[in-house]
Amino acid sequence: MIPKVILLSGAKSALFFVLQSVLVGLALAFLVVIFRPDLLPDIAGNGRFAPASYADAVDISAPAVVSVYTKRLVEYSSSADERPRFRIESSAGSAVVLDPQGYLVTNFHVVNAVAEINVQFSDGRFAEPEVIGVDAETDLALLKVDMGPIPAIALGSSSKLRVGDVVLAIGNPYGLSRSVTQGIVSATGRGEIDLNTFENYIQTDAAINAGNSGGALINVRGELIGINTAVLQQDAGTEGIGFAIPVDLVRGVVAELKLHGRVVRGWMGFEPDDLTPAERVAMGIEGNAGILLDGVYPESPAAAAGLLRGDVILSINGDPILSQRQARLLVAGTSPGDAVGIVGLRDGVQFTATITVGERPPEL
Repeated sequence: MIPKVILLSGAKSALFFVLQSVLVGLALAFLVVIFRPDLLPDIAGNGRFAPASYADAVDISAPAVVSVYTKRLVEYSSSADERPRFRIESSAGSAVVLDPQGYLVTNFHVVNAVAEINVQFSDGRFAEPEVIGVDAETDLALLKVDMGPIPAIALGSSSKLRVGDVVLAIGNPYGLSRSVTQGIVSATGRGEIDLNTFENYIQTDAAINAGNSGGALINVRGELIGINTAVLQQDAGTEGIGFAIPVDLVRGVVAELKLHGRVVRGWMGFEPDDLTPAERVAMGIEGNAGILLDGVYPESPAAAAGLLRGDVILSINGDPILSQRQARLLVAGTSPGDAVGIVGLRDGVQFTATITVGERPPEL
């Protein structure tokens, strides 16, 4: 009997130790939740708890977001006098410092046709920037200031964004500099918005207002993931639908603007259009690949390669073409002089062609 008593006493001691450890752990966890929530693991994309504050991300990135103030000469006519008159129209926007050497990126529509541009930094200093280059087709512009080293933002990766990721919009809405709003990524790869020629927007419900254009969309680490550019306002009740240009696209455009003052894009000289399901059936096209050529420019690379209005393009350089938007982006990503292989369909017969890419004309 003695051994049984000894075993029972050991079991009680072990159970008491386990219960004591659990209670102590729960008490410590309670204290952490109440007094130090910042110590909780961060889950933005890692499957754990979200941070209680995004102040660190704002502190890191906000100094690199500047306010932009512009003046335009606007022509108008008075009812008493038919002679044209002009008035000065002031407006505000935002820009983001990309590197300490003074390069700033903003929206093209913020600086388009302005007579005067001034930027104000977070420390209160003003500067009059030089316009290095603009790209109306992505609504981006590159500016430069010469004022010594200045705070620059860290660039993130928009390709890694997921729907539901927390994002912050920083800018100068209605002249309220360094305003921050918070939301999530509502969608990625948004096109067909009819704002610009080349669209690949991040959609967010973070509040974007007049003056936010050209400002920063950042992640919870304070990295730039997009340039805020527009808000959908179809009617007074529409809210929570804003768009930002993804930073991966911004990188490429900025590199071209630094090098050429403009963006050099490939051009084949055809106007693509999407096929309807009924058109696919009528043409005997299986699957989702295929776009219709709604037009071919005379003396263009496409015309030189023998393409005709009404042809269907199934693939470009081996990539199946699923939409006219995909075709525009793919063609724009080529370089003048590239030889591009086309697989198409004409009158139900498949054909191949090689197009020598030209440079997209500025007037387009």
